Amino acid sequence: MQTITKKTDATLKIDVLAELKYEPIVKVTDIGVLVKNGTVTLNGYVSSYVEKLEAVQAVKRIAGVKAIADDIEI
Repeated sequence: MQTITKKTDATLKIDVLAELKYEPIVKVTDIGVLVKNGTVTLNGYVSSYVEKLEAVQAVKRIAGVKAIADDIEI
């Protein structure tokens, strides 16, 4: 029997920030992270389109994320 535990928004935010910090291209200090009901909103300014894509890809790897709203500007 497997039990599935739902991550809290606070836990998801910690996981997202840790994953963004792990990405060498992404400057985590330039990106804001908001989490509500499993939906992650990324906002802020980055220096390149590649950095923006890497940030979104990093969030997609995290279990428990239901949706991603990408409000990052270049």
